[in-house]
Amino acid sequence: MRNDLTIYDTMADHWWSDDIRWVRTLKNLVPGRLGWMDRQIDWHGKAVLDLGCAGGFMAEALDDRGARVIGIDPAKDAIAAARNHAAQTGRAITYDVGVGEDLPYDASQFDAVICVDVLEHVSDLTQVLAQVARVLRPGGLFLFDTINRNPLARLATITVAEDLLRLLPRGTHDPALFITPSELRAALTDAGLVPGPFTGLGPRALNRRGDLTFGRLPLKTVLYMGTARKPAIEAAA
Repeated sequence: MRNDLTIYDTMADHWWSDDIRWVRTLKNLVPGRLGWMDRQIDWHGKAVLDLGCAGGFMAEALDDRGARVIGIDPAKDAIAAARNHAAQTGRAITYDVGVGEDLPYDASQFDAVICVDVLEHVSDLTQVLAQVARVLRPGGLFLFDTINRNPLARLATITVAEDLLRLLPRGTHDPALFITPSELRAALTDAGLVPGPFTGLGPRALNRRGDLTFGRLPLKTVLYMGTARKPAIEAAA
């Protein structure tokens, strides 16, 4: 089975335990992502939607930066784990169960939407981006990462990461759902968003536990991050 999203519920009880290597890999991606994304936005005081939040790694990192965070994910058990951890650590993060194709939020509700390790899993990319554009305030920022579609990306993410190194469970990804940067730029534009800078993301080193750490890379061949902005409403003359 490809694009198997049941893994997020299956491992929900271990999400914050550091017992599972692939879950630690997801946690280790957060500093690498934010090392670049922090340069794109001042999170403090911003209303932020973490779209596809799973157990809350990114949501809590944004809360640490002073954002007012809502997280949403279809994995009910992962959301329960996120809620429990937020309560244990005294965080005022709201977590909802839902999908990106039908966001249960008002139009123009968020200053930013962040969406990591998600776009290559959704059933309807066009609808998800339309929903992102709807819930963003004028001038709001969409920040994301996803996987490029080419033979090297398939080799790295499926053959190496899933099958050989088991950095992710087998079947996590369907390479047919991977998205090239040019395709994503076109889809963002069609949704009424203005694409901004894109950059690569990938492994940079090993930590003391032997797990990969991540950061910005110059090449977008495998993983890449990017931004897009909802146009601001022009002031009346």
